[in-house]
Amino acid sequence: MRKIILVLTLFMLAGIASGQSFRKLRKAAEAFIENGKYEDAIEQYTHAIEMKPSDIDMYIERGKAFEALERFDEAYADYEKAKVFDPDEEDILFLLGRVSNKMGKYEQALSHLNHASRVAKREAKVYPEKVKTLLELGEYEMALKVSDTAMLFDENAINYYQRGLAYEKLNNDILAKRDFEKSVKEDKKFIDSRLSLANLLTRTGKLEEAMEHCTEVLELNNRNTYAYHIRSKIYIEQLDYPSAINDISRNILIEPDNPEHYLTRGTYYQEFNQHVNAINDFTKAIALNEGNPDYYFKRANSYEEIMDFENAAKDYSIITELSEFNMQARKMLSDAEKRLYEIRREANPPDVQIISPDIKGSTVEVRGDAEKMIISGTITEESPMKSLLINGNESLFEKGSDGKYQFLANLDIEDEEKISLVAVDDYDNHTNLEYTIIRTEISPPEITIMAPYAGDDNQIFLDNNQPNLFIEGKITDNSLIKSIFIEGVTASYPVEQENPTFTATVNILNKNKVTVIAEDVFGNRQISEFSLNRDAAAISADNPMGKTWVVFVENSNYSSFASLDGPVKDVTLMKRAIANYQVHKIIHKKDLTKNQMQKFFSIELRDLIKSNQVKSLLIWYAGHGKFVNDVGYWIPVDAKRDDEFTYFNINTLRAAMEPYTNILTHTLVVTDACESGPGFYTAMRSTPKIRSCNDWKATQYKSSQVFSSAGKELASDDSQFTRTFANTLENNPNACIPIEEIVSSVTVAVTNANKQKPKFGKISGLTDEDGTFFFIAK
Repeated sequence: MRKIILVLTLFMLAGIASGQSFRKLRKAAEAFIENGKYEDAIEQYTHAIEMKPSDIDMYIERGKAFEALERFDEAYADYEKAKVFDPDEEDILFLLGRVSNKMGKYEQALSHLNHASRVAKREAKVYPEKVKTLLELGEYEMALKVSDTAMLFDENAINYYQRGLAYEKLNNDILAKRDFEKSVKEDKKFIDSRLSLANLLTRTGKLEEAMEHCTEVLELNNRNTYAYHIRSKIYIEQLDYPSAINDISRNILIEPDNPEHYLTRGTYYQEFNQHVNAINDFTKAIALNEGNPDYYFKRANSYEEIMDFENAAKDYSIITELSEFNMQARKMLSDAEKRLYEIRREANPPDVQIISPDIKGSTVEVRGDAEKMIISGTITEESPMKSLLINGNESLFEKGSDGKYQFLANLDIEDEEKISLVAVDDYDNHTNLEYTIIRTEISPPEITIMAPYAGDDNQIFLDNNQPNLFIEGKITDNSLIKSIFIEGVTASYPVEQENPTFTATVNILNKNKVTVIAEDVFGNRQISEFSLNRDAAAISADNPMGKTWVVFVENSNYSSFASLDGPVKDVTLMKRAIANYQVHKIIHKKDLTKNQMQKFFSIELRDLIKSNQVKSLLIWYAGHGKFVNDVGYWIPVDAKRDDEFTYFNINTLRAAMEPYTNILTHTLVVTDACESGPGFYTAMRSTPKIRSCNDWKATQYKSSQVFSSAGKELASDDSQFTRTFANTLENNPNACIPIEEIVSSVTVAVTNANKQKPKFGKISGLTDEDGTFFFIAK
């Protein structure tokens, strides 16, 4: 029991001590408030709130201290905390409205004050504060009604003053003057009323009365800047500019950082025709507040008066940026520009430079199919540009940071032959330019890989497994070539040469294709992919015939002769037959004209053999043939009947093949069309001897051989010659088979079938060292 009594006693003592401490803090705070020491008071109120966080009065009093220090946000926060405990307390709502007015948050203030007047309609202090809010919001009619309500509670100086302000805003000067006078009568020391009355009297021309009120105010407070301001206006009305300027100079001494004082004094200097002094004051005002367009407007006016149009124009330009809808500023800018226009008049035409496209003399090159063209350039011009016409159409231009005008236009040139450009400056100085349109070709470059050879199927046959591949090729195009890239590597080629050859070494490790990109100077671009076939890499190692190529010429679709199905079948049959033999590359040419045949054998095949170092070559012709005057002919698809000149003379083939002999070791021409003729080959005088693969002379010594059918002119669709040739290859059980063995089989079969013996011999004029052509099995 004693312990319980002891604990209760301690609790009572602690409560008493706490209560005494709280009262001490509050009294200390009140004492600080009386002495104007608001920071110290706030500290005491804060400690008191920590002891009693639910005490409304402490929040209110601390808020008032914050308000006295113009720390309005913190004051508002304390009043809000007090409102939490009593949301409808009119005093708290009034304080919230008052501090919101001081914060410039008038909508917020009106909300709190309306709330206060709803919960306490007879709370007199709310209405003057609400009038202040409504005046700031421009709600003058409502402000007048609320001020009338305030007057019902108390006809004091403040209420008369505020109603006078409402009347003045509503342009009722008579009633405004009456209320201002009543306010002064109620309180002769109420400065706001006197100054508002003095301002109204000045505006209505009652200068002596206005001056008396200003004098009364300045006797009460000789640092009242508004009183000096109104008195200066009275002096201006009396045309006493020196006195007016002196009063504003006093204001500047009192408030040196207030830009409005410099604006006012500068305006007086301006009106007093002292524009240099005016400019100095406007410049000071701008330094203190550079975002106010009025300062620039005033200064520009003084610049104009002293004929400094350059600076006037600068200020007007700034005004248009700051005050987009200031029509007066725009009008003044126009006037200044007119003066500047005449000062700056010159006679130099604009200097136009075309950047794109490239201009060559008086011509411009474009792609042949171009319908649009981008043209861009610069214009150097000391005066403003008036217009730019390109092909008769207005073109946009703008001034760059370098002072030059820049233009860009998208022209429709589908039906145009020329580009005309007319640049005109503000003084009508003209520059006329005209360029003739030259249309270029639109075909992309053709890419041909010569070494290693890539045929129509874009397949490159590799004869080794080296990681790096040397590629040689040729570009065919109607224009110069701008760039060639192979797998991202820039190829080497003569830039100024048309249809150049190119070379590059690229890494092909772990790659199954290479990509070649060629672009000509007109932007025509070709991207070609070439697959890599490594099958021949294994062939080269153990093939005594070396790199072996087979060329098939298949002519089927004739214009004057009967079209054939046989050549297609024959070539297919032969391709299948040689698939089991070591052949590095097959070139399949179809339906060649005479020109194509001559070009292929004389140039293209020659270059390919040289570039790829081919050692053994089989040429197989399947198509119509003619044997005329002991001369054999292959019939191109464009040949004309009974016009020998349109045929391909086999002797031409021999002449075309002569350059090959320095590279080739073995050459075999097989023609299943007609006899080759005695001028092309030397017939074997006896039955050909079957050669052995083990005969190293037979593989290493040169051979130039031909094997052709005989006695026929036009081909048929069922060739015993080709069928037996293919069967002999397919049924060969040995590691190789010499051409002599095939000739023997074909000769027997064809002779038995049509009694005409095929011809086999050496090609006249080509080197033959008694070697022979072997087909080496895989």
